[in-house]
Order: sequence, then C-alpha cells, then structure tokens
Amino acid sequence: MIFVTGGAGFIGANFVLDWLAQSDEPVLNYDKLTYAGNLNNLASLKNDSRHVFVQGDINDNAQLCALFFEYQPRAIVHFAAESHVDRSILGPAAFVTTNVNGTFALLEAARTYWQSLEGDEKSAFRFLHVSTDEVYGTLGADDAPFSETKAYAPNSPYSATKAASDHLVRAYHHTYGMPVLTTNCSNNYGPYHFPEKLIPLMITNARAGKELPVYGDGLQVRDWLYVTDHCSAIRRVLESGKPGETYNIGGWNEQTNLSVVHTLCELLDELQAKPEGSYKDQIRHITDRPGHDRRYAIDARKIEKELGWTPQETFETGLKKTVAWYLANDSWTKQVQSGEYLQWVALQYNEEEQA
Repeated sequence: MIFVTGGAGFIGANFVLDWLAQSDEPVLNYDKLTYAGNLNNLASLKNDSRHVFVQGDINDNAQLCALFFEYQPRAIVHFAAESHVDRSILGPAAFVTTNVNGTFALLEAARTYWQSLEGDEKSAFRFLHVSTDEVYGTLGADDAPFSETKAYAPNSPYSATKAASDHLVRAYHHTYGMPVLTTNCSNNYGPYHFPEKLIPLMITNARAGKELPVYGDGLQVRDWLYVTDHCSAIRRVLESGKPGETYNIGGWNEQTNLSVVHTLCELLDELQAKPEGSYKDQIRHITDRPGHDRRYAIDARKIEKELGWTPQETFETGLKKTVAWYLANDSWTKQVQSGEYLQWVALQYNEEEQA
C-alpha cells in the first residue's frame, strides 16, 4: 500500500485515479477536505476496495502514526499543501500551519514508522515530497530555466513555506538517513482543477459571461504541465528515483498568462461559441498582485536523462482536453463553487481597480 496526503485535491486526486487505473496496489488517501479537497473528484472509486479514504490533518501526529502502523505503507506521497499564491498574500498563517508545521509533523510520524521497519522493508521505504518551481523565485527573460541546483529565492508566503518544507525534507535525509525524494513541478492544469487558478477560473468565468481578470500586462511567463504528465513523472520518481535527490518536472511549455487566456478564448469560441462576439471581449486587465514573479521555467533534463521521463502532452493538446473536460462536467464545477469560494473571488478580483 502507498499513503497519499492531499489525495482529494487537484493533483492528488488525479494521481490516485491514475495510480489505481494502472495498479492494483491499494492507496490510503489522507485528506483534510478543506475548500480545495473534494471527494467528488474520487466518485469513481466509491466502491473500490483498493481506495481507503481517511479524513485527517497532517498536523495530527498521533493519527498519522496510528495509520502508518496499522496499514504499513511502503511509501508516502505528500501532496497536501495550501497552494494558492493570492490566498497566501491575504492569509499567510494557514500556509505556515499546513506547509511548514504539517510537513514537519508528517516527517516525524514517518520517521517513527520508518525506524521501526527492518531489512528490505526499511530499505525499500520512500517518502516523496511534491513541491513547486516557485521556490526558486523569478527569472529574467533571457535567464536559463530552473535546474535542481538553482538557489532558492521564494518571493511569496506560499513559495516561502514550500521552500521551508523542501528544506525540512532534505534535512531528514541528511540527518536521519530517511529515504526521501523531492519533486519540484511547474504550473499544472487539467481535470478537477479548483477554479481559483488561472485556467479553470478563465473557463468558468467565460462561460458565465463574467469578466476575465488578467493581472497587470499579462506577460508573466509560466511553464505549463498537464496533470497526468505530472502524475506519471511522480510514479517514475517513486519507482526509480535516488533517495536524497530532487527532480524538476516541467512541460517545456512556456506561455505568458495573456497568451493562455487568449488560447482558452479561442478554444471556447470553437467548442462553445457565443451568440455574438468572442470570449476575448470579456478580458479585463486588473492591478498586478504584490511581488508577482515575472517568469518561471523548468529545466527537466535531469529526470529525462536519469529516469527516462518526458511529458506526453503538448500545451495545445492538454489545453484542448482540459476545456473539453470542463464543458462536459458542469455539475462538478457548480458543486465546487460554494458560497465561500464566490466570496473569495469577489474579494480577490471584482473589487480590484482596473490597471
């Protein structure tokens, strides 16, 4: 069995679904079910005995220890995190609690369990920590992409807390010998993405006839990675990654935010045309957010060279699949757009001054 934290969230749920589609090895899925955690993401596993769901907080060391000793997982895959930069700017405390304190509690429980193992079980155990490219800071237009040796320079409360968690994971390997692996990925997109992030927000707003808010000039650059490609990379690292090593996972798809929004509008014009005009007519530039990093880019050559992994989706194919999924899953979108979420969007976007 593997133990997955945050397995009801966007990337975690996709990972669990993909894992059980390709393997009969059971998953214990441990998730707090905050606003972004959604059991509807896992509805297809409702009667699947290979999927064991436990609601819990990664800060609960006692519950974690009890579960580890009861289920005896061979690996922990740690997705659970607060992950939205905008929310971290308005409320950083939750990010410290989950990303720093929570990772520490999880590491301590995992260390207690791992040290109890013997022989092959102990040597085969892995703790895989899923992190972000944002820990590296920002790049200039002509700078080389982030490699695994790039110095950390986080610029938001979110990325600072993820950097702290990365350092804790590294320390548990070098101090205690725990067999850890760390992955730093670029921006993910795809099915089940909570609609506060750029791509699902633009799709849902466009279809609802709302404005499409773009920060500043919209020329911030991100590398985009289709979520199932990310899941396949994590499986590969878990299978053959070297303990103590970090692997950057990217899609080789650098795009400006404005270009992403334009492409989304063009896809929607093609797949679900408006009675008149284009969805691009709904684009509105708003005041840029504080400390907005200008460019991220991932150098994914290490994972390709050492583990043979490359992404299968181009940005064009992945984005078309993503838009088609949202068009076909209105009920999911309506379910996740709770009152709390709608209040958040009003606070974050509708009250911004125009740039």
